[in-house]
Amino acid sequence: MAKQYDVLVRLLMLGDSGVGKTCMLRRFTDSEFNPTHISTIGVDFKMKTLDIDGVKVRVQIWDTAGQERYKTITKQYYRRAQGIVFVYDITNRLSFQHLAMWASDVDEFAPVKVQRILVGNKADDEPSRQVSKDQGSKLAENYGMDFFETSASTSTNIIESFTRAAELVLQAHMRDVDDLLGSLDDYLDQAALDAEKDNQDTNENTRKSCAC
Repeated sequence: MAKQYDVLVRLLMLGDSGVGKTCMLRRFTDSEFNPTHISTIGVDFKMKTLDIDGVKVRVQIWDTAGQERYKTITKQYYRRAQGIVFVYDITNRLSFQHLAMWASDVDEFAPVKVQRILVGNKADDEPSRQVSKDQGSKLAENYGMDFFETSASTSTNIIESFTRAAELVLQAHMRDVDDLLGSLDDYLDQAALDAEKDNQDTNENTRKSCAC
């Protein structure tokens, strides 16, 4: 069977319980919204294939439980992640304040080159807002992350945020490939020079032997 994608990208969603990670994921992968779903237990995942600049990218998204008692389970997935989607609830200031804790865990357990974006979810509930868009934007800037405000309910910025996370991972992957190819070219160039030098040395020694 022909391969249905070119690159596999693994994204990990992190944030407090109840911020809407599962609703975001289902809206993105299944175009569904169910506000009465049961909280994630441990880790769940879904997949979707995107076309990014002509590259078929299979996006594997791991949806983690936000409760403290599941952290031992979820941390096992950090080291396999290529991209992190930090999620907070704009109507819950505590979920915003806890982002520092989630970021600290990523620094400790995830790969150094992991890509990151910040998402403020439930942006449709403006009357209940506790975290301003400017606060979210400034935090993202401090961490060097792209920032989105989303709504799983209205689908606002759902596709855009996940696609951007996948793009960042793909770009990092391409840079690594370019670096690897560049290193290989350097190695082959040096090997060719060494071989040429060895050949010259051999010829010189042969001439000396003939002169005796």
